[in-house]
Amino acid sequence: MEIIYMLIPLALVLVALIIWFFLWSVRSGQFDDLEGPAHRILMDDDGIGSGKEAKPEKES
Repeated sequence: MEIIYMLIPLALVLVALIIWFFLWSVRSGQFDDLEGPAHRILMDDDGIGSGKEAKPEKES
């Protein structure tokens, strides 16, 4: 029964830490753009026709 006196405050501290981390992540913008990184990987600018292809060297 004495263990409950230790577990209740420990649980309250753990819940307070979880709430603090959640609020910190919301304020720092972690949840602002949830779909952007998923779409950005599909729109690769390094593909064919982007002008970044290797040019053949001129023969002298």
